[in-house]
Amino acid sequence: MMVQAGWGAAGLLVLAMSHMPVAAQSPTIPVDDSYTVSSRFLANQAAHPDYRLPVLTTVAGQQILFDRLYKTVGGRELHSDVFLPPAETGSGQAIVLVHGGGWHSGNKSNFYSMANLLAQRGYVVVLPEFRLAPEAGYPAGVIDVNDAIRWTMSQAAEFGIDPQRVAIGGESSGGQMAALVAYTGGSTLFSGGSDRAPSVNALIDIDGVIDFTTPLALANENRNDATPAARWLGGSWEQAPDRWREASAATHVGPNSPATLVISGERDRFTAGMEKVLPILAAHGIPHHHAHFADQPHTFWLFQPYTSQVVAEIDTFLQDLQPAQTAAP
Repeated sequence: MMVQAGWGAAGLLVLAMSHMPVAAQSPTIPVDDSYTVSSRFLANQAAHPDYRLPVLTTVAGQQILFDRLYKTVGGRELHSDVFLPPAETGSGQAIVLVHGGGWHSGNKSNFYSMANLLAQRGYVVVLPEFRLAPEAGYPAGVIDVNDAIRWTMSQAAEFGIDPQRVAIGGESSGGQMAALVAYTGGSTLFSGGSDRAPSVNALIDIDGVIDFTTPLALANENRNDATPAARWLGGSWEQAPDRWREASAATHVGPNSPATLVISGERDRFTAGMEKVLPILAAHGIPHHHAHFADQPHTFWLFQPYTSQVVAEIDTFLQDLQPAQTAAP
């Protein structure tokens, strides 16, 4: 079933539902439900009593398109949820956001609150599901994200966006994946059978590892071959060093890398490699910015008042990248 939400003339949220054919034999998909907004809220509530669970409040003219099919692989459907701004406020910029969860868990709904607020600032926000490690290891999910970007660009006319202005972002493991996709855009890596992977105009990495091979990342991600990273990559650093290097976004940064915003909390381990990448971007004159939220633990962006603050950082950064307006003669 497909659900499309929008505001009617009476100011009421209207849901239009249409039934889609269901495959006779759908594949069984293993699910790890350990990473949720509620579980992270409970883990941080005592130390951060100011945290508030997200509440979505839409505005007139805004639309939310649920479960739009963007890809089918081996009988498996992959969908995106799309948050559209009111038509008169659209900026033409799209953002594809990749949820976190240690490459094993999480859901596109984790980003609903942030996507809703970004849409109200004029952005089209696409939240794809992708294959997680219990279903398919590296690099399946990375290829899926590239296909979600490609699909977003193909929907430019419907969504009211410029296909040259599609950004990729993510949180935690999703930030790592977003950085890897951003810095390998335009190459044959993770292209999913196409000649080249799509290129994006910006990266938004929220607490995502940028270089697995740094001592800091290895100390946390390579404690044994059962860490989330090792399970996703199919082995420890000692067992699969080439794969760990390839999966490190810092390996691929260069003169054609997109503008980059890194958002971090209290622990540097989650953005390991940033200290290597930002100077390279600076040397090539590529816009970049680091927004640090001191004393905030990992996943702080899931909760208010910080969701709104992160959205403001993203908006400010992307506003600076907008094409210059030419005055009418």
